[in-house]
Amino acid sequence: MTWSIIAKEPATGRLGVIVASKFFAVGSMVPHIRTGVGAVASQAFVNPFYGPRGLAMMQAGSTAAEVINLLTVADEGRDNRQVHAMDTHGNVHAYTGANCVDWCGHVVRDGFSVAGNMLAGAAVIEDTAAEFAARTELPLARRLIAAMLAGERAGGDKRGKQSAALLIHDGEDYPLYDLRVDDHADPFAELSRLETVARERWLHFRRLMPRTDAPDGLLDRSELDAFIAASIESRYE
Repeated sequence: MTWSIIAKEPATGRLGVIVASKFFAVGSMVPHIRTGVGAVASQAFVNPFYGPRGLAMMQAGSTAAEVINLLTVADEGRDNRQVHAMDTHGNVHAYTGANCVDWCGHVVRDGFSVAGNMLAGAAVIEDTAAEFAARTELPLARRLIAAMLAGERAGGDKRGKQSAALLIHDGEDYPLYDLRVDDHADPFAELSRLETVARERWLHFRRLMPRTDAPDGLLDRSELDAFIAASIESRYE
């Protein structure tokens, strides 16, 4: 019912998950990221505990492969689950249960993974991975969207479209992007629109919010407006 990407952008260290499904509010269940720890995407007959527990295990030192093994071994419903994960070292691992609905499967590449179930065919995953690998010129958010659009063109979720979500963390404990389309006739078009809106002001404003290296952030509104205006001119992303 779902397919997703987990990826890390080497140049910036940003870690992202993007997901789409013919399922209401897929962003509320599938993507999980903790800054400095890793990412988990839990899908198919989703187990909502996989994300929080997986991140806690990685924070305690487990690798992505160890996390997925521990999660699935302890779960009697594992044959109905699909999960992939990336740890802080960039190690990626994925699992697709034997009872996940066809087409189902996953691919693991250097720096990213793609997993899906209840899809139109293997080309959804293959084209998503190929597009992500090819579009290195794009910032992570737009690269993830472009890759998922390639999978959509290959058939996507065989039941249709409903929701999509994009979650990206950089070096802060709170997200850089947390965009959700919970119920829409064309969720990728709406997600792409929201990402464009985010670049108009939000990404520039966020640079001035409280940060690890500046716990108070910028509080002078006139300075904030001037900084945002200059940042927009420089096309910061």
